[in-house]
Amino acid sequence: MRILGIETSCDETAVALVEDGRLVAERLATQIDVHALFGGVVPEIASREHLRVLPRLFDELMADTGLAPADIDRVAVARGPGLLGSLLVGLSFAKGLSLATGAPLIGVNHLMAHLLAPGLEGELRFPALGLLVSGGHTHIYLMRSATDVELMGRTLDDAAGEAFDKVAKLLNIVYPGGRFIDMLASEGEPDTALFPRPYVDNDNLDFSFSGLKTAVANHVAAHPGLVLDEMAGGQGLAGVSGARRQELARVCASFNWSVAQTLKIKVERALKRTDGVRSLIVAGGVAANSAVRRTMAEVAGAAGVELTLPGLSLCTDNAAMIAYAGWLLARAGYGHDLGLEAVPRGRAIPEDWSVCGDKRAGEC
Repeated sequence: MRILGIETSCDETAVALVEDGRLVAERLATQIDVHALFGGVVPEIASREHLRVLPRLFDELMADTGLAPADIDRVAVARGPGLLGSLLVGLSFAKGLSLATGAPLIGVNHLMAHLLAPGLEGELRFPALGLLVSGGHTHIYLMRSATDVELMGRTLDDAAGEAFDKVAKLLNIVYPGGRFIDMLASEGEPDTALFPRPYVDNDNLDFSFSGLKTAVANHVAAHPGLVLDEMAGGQGLAGVSGARRQELARVCASFNWSVAQTLKIKVERALKRTDGVRSLIVAGGVAANSAVRRTMAEVAGAAGVELTLPGLSLCTDNAAMIAYAGWLLARAGYGHDLGLEAVPRGRAIPEDWSVCGDKRAGEC
């Protein structure tokens, strides 16, 4: 069964083809350089860029695989959460393709796709505890199967990835700044007393990183020499040296440590509250962070469960994970009709699948 995946939830435009659970080909266009000028994603620009490049990416994917649109068995599309305008571009394209080819439509929860993405590289072992750490979400799930998932803890305000980007902006590091903070952190030792581990003095599994962001902002305000003279990325940071670089490395390492330890406390708490968990799945953009990966390996080892991490290319937004999640849903007989709606960030994604079997577009 060939599944086309379409991803346009934020600032990455991507298409991919998965056949029987295996990635065949993918195409991706990033908008990082465009939004870096503004220090974050501009929704209107993101939507227009998706509209501009999505048809081209699809044509290139078909050329790469030697297939025609009629060879696609299902069309899977990220329906949310995300930027509404961006989601609508992908959803409209998916509906048009579904209607033109007769391939049934499958709406995919972008968050669940992240957590299921490691299945493209190895076996997913259920029941699992899922930790999603991204720019917009830091959530903990109990995953009994690919389609039976329970939310245990969620983001109350700033997610971990959002905190990384805001701290980078405070230091005048280009967007998205998480990878540069991680790079600098690798050069220093964390001061474990410098920043707090936010929102851990409670008994719940929710997350709030706004306090940590504020603590870093106060420290930077008190030490203005930390702020780079010009906005810098990889090349600009290469020119920072001496005591200034050492102090930047210490601050970044300390921030990295606080985020990773906060995740550790909550995940350990969740593991103690669940029985029979076989694996810990960590996914999302921040799952590429070296301190997070190292710390979660320690947590999984201490709990005696298998750690499942996606490769770095599957941590960020991509269409391979959408196509794979769509394949899992299609294999279970689920799908949507052409009334499928986009769901913006802040609203829960309904599990409103229908049992479709082999019905064609519009019949589900």
